[in-house]
Amino acid sequence: MGKHYLRDKRSPKPLNENVSRVMSSNKAKNTKPELTLRKALFANGIRGYRLNWKNAPGKPDIAFPGKKIAIFVNGCYWHRCPLCDLPLPKTNVNFWKKKFENNIDRDKRKRRELCDIGWQVITIWECEIEDNAMNQIITIKKILNN
Repeated sequence: MGKHYLRDKRSPKPLNENVSRVMSSNKAKNTKPELTLRKALFANGIRGYRLNWKNAPGKPDIAFPGKKIAIFVNGCYWHRCPLCDLPLPKTNVNFWKKKFENNIDRDKRKRRELCDIGWQVITIWECEIEDNAMNQIITIKKILNN
């Protein structure tokens, strides 16, 4: 018998164990797109950043506190990438629609809070890193050098 996944009761009961397993494996930190971007930053000599820096509103995935630059690496599915336009799940549609709307609202709020205190905010989508991480590095370098 496979591992049983504990639910936290915030999400609806999945229809099968595979859905539960997949959803339980999603991480908030050190995701594949974040690791890919960080490796590219390091390879290009970009250092001095903080990860999930608690002193900035929204705890950006990558923060350059001295320059007041915050980078959020957003997964296309969970943050509803405007470039990918992914469909909603087919089951529990109302739950997932509300969940995704809340995620989008939270992202906007975090961006606004940072901008209000003088931070520059960069949002990089998972698909942009997969397509060409170097383009993102060039953008980050330009912003850091201004």
